[in-house]
Amino acid sequence: MTNPRQLAFIALRDVHKGAYADVALDRVLQKFNLPDCDRRLVTELVYGSVRRQRTLDTLIDQLAKKKSHQQPQDLRTILHLGFYQLRYQERIPASAAVNTTVQLAKENGFSGLTGFVNGLLRQYLRQAGGQRGRGAEGQGGRGAEEKDSLLLPQSSIPSSQSLVPDFDPLELPENPVERLGILHSFPDWIIQVWLEQLGLADTEQLCKWMNQSPTIDLRINPLRTSIEEVEAALQSAGVLVRRIPHLPQALRFIGNTGSIQKLPGFKEGWWTVQDASAQLVGHLLDPQPGEVIIDACAAPGGKTTHIAELMADEGKIWACDRTPSRLRKLQENSQRLNLQSIQIYTGDSRHFKQFQNTADRVLLDAPCSGLGTMHRHADARWRQTPESVRELSVLQRELLTHTSTFVKPGGVLVYATCTLHPAENEQVISAFLAESPQWQIEFPSGVELPDSTERTPQGWFKLWPHRQDMDGFFMVRLRKTNNSE
Repeated sequence: MTNPRQLAFIALRDVHKGAYADVALDRVLQKFNLPDCDRRLVTELVYGSVRRQRTLDTLIDQLAKKKSHQQPQDLRTILHLGFYQLRYQERIPASAAVNTTVQLAKENGFSGLTGFVNGLLRQYLRQAGGQRGRGAEGQGGRGAEEKDSLLLPQSSIPSSQSLVPDFDPLELPENPVERLGILHSFPDWIIQVWLEQLGLADTEQLCKWMNQSPTIDLRINPLRTSIEEVEAALQSAGVLVRRIPHLPQALRFIGNTGSIQKLPGFKEGWWTVQDASAQLVGHLLDPQPGEVIIDACAAPGGKTTHIAELMADEGKIWACDRTPSRLRKLQENSQRLNLQSIQIYTGDSRHFKQFQNTADRVLLDAPCSGLGTMHRHADARWRQTPESVRELSVLQRELLTHTSTFVKPGGVLVYATCTLHPAENEQVISAFLAESPQWQIEFPSGVELPDSTERTPQGWFKLWPHRQDMDGFFMVRLRKTNNSE
């Protein structure tokens, strides 16, 4: 059973039972030795259908007699696959999208409903006038989203290109929150959070960006190679990359890469995969050779290994995390990169007392809702809730309060998240500063930031994905000014 659409259906069925999309997809792909083109198609159909779930459900609601939540779950999944191909996949002919979806229904217990499936999809096409032209919603595809950039090849299928015709069968409400939420497939509460910060036009651009599949960035290891040497090695392997302004170690893959682990320099520790935004965090911390650094929430270790590289692997880095399995990934990466300065410490950083006043610098890359990286995690928009954000903000405040005691007088703490929610960012920092008079925000000198990075009067930095074309991040550098505890 190697039909890509059937495999996508199996993965989506697991997702709708509660599995994480990347785990469900990986489970299916590991069972079958698929050609690259089929592997990319399965990946695109799974992640795309999860991302566009609200839009696809709305189409079912509007075209069928029974609402999407009233349909049998497996049938709803099959309809998602059909509508996703019709609406968003330019290279799949409409007839193929309809016929393969009907076949899926027949093979998965719905042979009596094949006429319904066929009629519903053709009704969509009729209302669209049978045309599928690229509409204003679309963005250039960036390849199928990947579960793990070290395992899956980047897709050449244009993901997230809208095929919305001149007449769109999708009916949208006037309310701007609901309108954007249905059109771009986000919960209303996330749209509201962005509207309050950005306004309507920017929010729509951010929605479009988040529905693209992610690029892959790498960070070269200057202790073992140079950016020129990596560029040359990749070019000789037929892999295209480009440099990223303001980031001296960063390269971005262009197009299909094949297996990341098989690329030149990976096994030799010349480079590792890390998004451009995350690389900025290390530069903001600005670690120096010989210092003691604590990375309070270190796993899986991208920022930890960057710190080691920036300080020439001289000094000591305590890499703390409470998840042993994720710390093993950190250990594997530090060994591959041949870094010696990292010491792993397992446990919850809220409970460590032995680090008090020991660190020159502390990085708190806090657990967060990940609203800045939803293009990488297809199902994150459906898993997070306002309540989960509130719970995370409590955890973040506790972590910040405790890890700040690790810093020596005169030392530095960098707080960073990959979310775009003020409750996890600005409000956490404001509350901390209000009760910690010995701490103040520091405007770092010598740290270059991408063009149009939001540097607020308060002193924190915000990276908006649709403006900087990288993951959404919040970061701020704090300095401890005296001996008060």
